[in-house]
Amino acid sequence: MSEAGAGTGARSARPTSRDVAQAAGVSQSTVSLVLGGKWTGRVSPATARAVEETAERLGYRPNAAARNLRLGTTRTVLLVIPTITSPFFGPVYIGAARVAARHGFGVVVYPPDDARPATPGASPFAVPREAIDGIMASSMTLDALRGFGRAPVVMLDSGPAAAGTAPTVDFAVEDGMRAVVAHLAGLGHRRFGHLAAAVDEWTFRARGGAVARAVHDVPGGTLTRAAGAIDVRSAKEAAERLLGLPDRPTALVCDDDLMAAGVYKAARARGLEIPGDLSVTGFDDVEIARALEPELTTVRLPAQELGEQGMLALLELLGGGRPEPRALPVELVVRASTAPPPA
Repeated sequence: MSEAGAGTGARSARPTSRDVAQAAGVSQSTVSLVLGGKWTGRVSPATARAVEETAERLGYRPNAAARNLRLGTTRTVLLVIPTITSPFFGPVYIGAARVAARHGFGVVVYPPDDARPATPGASPFAVPREAIDGIMASSMTLDALRGFGRAPVVMLDSGPAAAGTAPTVDFAVEDGMRAVVAHLAGLGHRRFGHLAAAVDEWTFRARGGAVARAVHDVPGGTLTRAAGAIDVRSAKEAAERLLGLPDRPTALVCDDDLMAAGVYKAARARGLEIPGDLSVTGFDDVEIARALEPELTTVRLPAQELGEQGMLALLELLGGGRPEPRALPVELVVRASTAPPPA
């Protein structure tokens, strides 16, 4: 019986970096580079993937305390999000945390005060530069991160304008809105309404601009717009303004699935059937899109992949690399809330 197994019964020895190296057919130094996030330019992507997959299969976890003491790092990443109440950001965290765990990092979620989400916030740490190794910030601006010190930053869903100062991972939201308008135009709609989120963030400015340009290109297309907060009550009030117009829209394009729920309430209060009298679309494809009746046509954003790609970009940045901007494709999901306009 080996020394590791003596007296342990059925308990197996914890796998070591040597075990990972032997199973992956690489050296221990290669394992250290890959799992330490310092492989860019020194190890091929295929080898890095093989090491990561082998470590996960064996259940290997580095001795974080010893390595942190040796390297002078905390192996902690801060995920800054505009609000903790949105169902969208849960999958973002899950994606980031899974990649981080494979590399021996932990992820701490920090939402600034919801009462002032766009203002520079104070860090949750007394000495940010000593407490965190890097930051991922979703749907924010660099100005809003001034309280977090000089840690390396990757911007998520914050727009290409941030690419000049930090690596970016965005959604192709403009493609999503173009797909929505094309779908509705193909059904015969020409009178469009846009229920816009009253939030000064890149993603919503991009959605609004894409809707306007796409409708402009539809022969005979017209567009009216109302803005509201991303909640059911505010969206209902904004939708009522559009539905009260003499020549009301036959299709309402919403910036968010939750806002679409407000449209459903406004439509039913006026005795309008969805989709017979009014077609409705959302954006994000969170759980409420399938809970509404009829189920909501919407644009699916790969939120978990955003977290994964953001963490990979941050690891590359921490390893001395220069991550290229990334734009994740989105998908139009057609459900029962859209149909041809009434005669």
